[in-house]
Amino acid sequence: MTNPAAVLQAPNPAWKTEDVVMLQDMATKWLEAEIAPHYEAFEKAEIFDRASWRKAGEAGLLCASMPEAYGGSGGTYAHESAIIEAISHVGVDGFGIALHNSIVAPYILHYGSEEQKRKWLPKMATGELIGAIAMTEPGAGSDLQGVKTTARKDGNHYVVNGSKTFITNGQLANIIIVVAKTDPAAGAKGTSLIVIETDEVEGFRRGRNLDKIGLKSNDTSELFFDGVRVPTANLLGPEEGMGFVQLMQQLPQERLQIGATAVAMMERALALTIDYVKERKAFGKAIIDFQNTQFKLAEIKTEVTVARAFYDQCAGEHVEGRLTPATASMAKYWLTDLQNKVVDECLQLFGGYGYMNEFPIARMYRDARVQRIYGGTNEIMKLLIARSL
Repeated sequence: MTNPAAVLQAPNPAWKTEDVVMLQDMATKWLEAEIAPHYEAFEKAEIFDRASWRKAGEAGLLCASMPEAYGGSGGTYAHESAIIEAISHVGVDGFGIALHNSIVAPYILHYGSEEQKRKWLPKMATGELIGAIAMTEPGAGSDLQGVKTTARKDGNHYVVNGSKTFITNGQLANIIIVVAKTDPAAGAKGTSLIVIETDEVEGFRRGRNLDKIGLKSNDTSELFFDGVRVPTANLLGPEEGMGFVQLMQQLPQERLQIGATAVAMMERALALTIDYVKERKAFGKAIIDFQNTQFKLAEIKTEVTVARAFYDQCAGEHVEGRLTPATASMAKYWLTDLQNKVVDECLQLFGGYGYMNEFPIARMYRDARVQRIYGGTNEIMKLLIARSL
C-alpha cells in the first residue's frame, strides 16, 4: 500500500521533531508486526487481549507523554499524536491505547497527588493497569451536568452508586476515573472525579460488551457501581467539587486527538483508494484513467491536505499551550465531518467491493461514524464555537 504518511507529500510541521517522526515510524512498524496480524481475531472477539497491552507497554507506546519519574517516556502531546496517527495508518483503530494515554493518564498527572501519580502512572505505562473514564450515563451524554452517579462520603471512604454506559475500554479497564456528584444539590460545582481500581473494590460490575456498528475490537461497556467503597484518598484534586472544571480543562486534548484519528484515517483511505483505482480496470482501462476518478481524487487530496494543515496547526498550538477550547472544538467537528465524507467518497470508487467487509475501506466506513458523536457530539462543538463569537 502507498504510505499513508506520505500520500500528501507535505513537509513535517515544526512540532513533528525528529524524535516524534522516529516514534511514529517505530510505532507503525510495531503495530504492523504485533497487532495487525491478530486484528481480525480481535474484531471477531470484540475485545483485545491484555497481552497486547503489556506488549505495547514494553514497546514504549503507553504513557509516552508522562514524565519519566512516573514510568513514562517524558514526551509531549506530539508523541501521543504520532502513536494515534500510526494506529490509524496501520488500520487497527480499535486498539484503545489512545484514550488510556492521552485522556486518562493526563487527569492523574495534572490533578493527582504525588502519591497517586507514583501509585498509578507506572502501572499504566506497563499496561498492568488499563485506563477508562466513566462520564456518560444512560440519561446524560454530552450534558455532563446531568450526571446522576453519586459519591457519598462515609468516614474515610466514598460510597459510589450509579451506572455508566458507552465506556471505552470498559471490559478491560481496571483503573477507572468516575465522574460523580459529591454534592448533588450543587449542580456542576458538586461534581468530582473519583479513581476506582476495580480489582480492589466490591460492588463494581461490568455490564454488556456493547454491540456497536464499528470499532468492534474496542470493548465498550456498561458499568455499575452498587455501594462501591473507595478511599477518600482516591479523589482527584485537593478538594471536592473540582470535577467539572477538570473536565473542561482536559476535554480540548480529547477532542484534538479525535481530530488526529480523523486526519490519519483520511490519509489511509486516500492511499488505499489510489492503489485500488490504479489496479482495477473497467471498459478496458484502469479506473484512474477516467476523468471522473481523477477529478474526485483531486478533490479528496485537496480536502485532506487542508485538513492535515489545520490539524498540524492545532497540534502545534496545543504543544505550546495555546490551543483554545473553541479551536479544539473546530478541529473535532470539522475534521470528523470531513472524515466521514472522504471515507464515503473513497468507498464509492471501490464500487461493489467497497461494500464488502473484507475490504479495509468498508471497516473504515463503519469505524468513522462514531467520531462525530463521542468526545461531545459535533452539534455540541458548534455550540461551544458559537460562544466564542
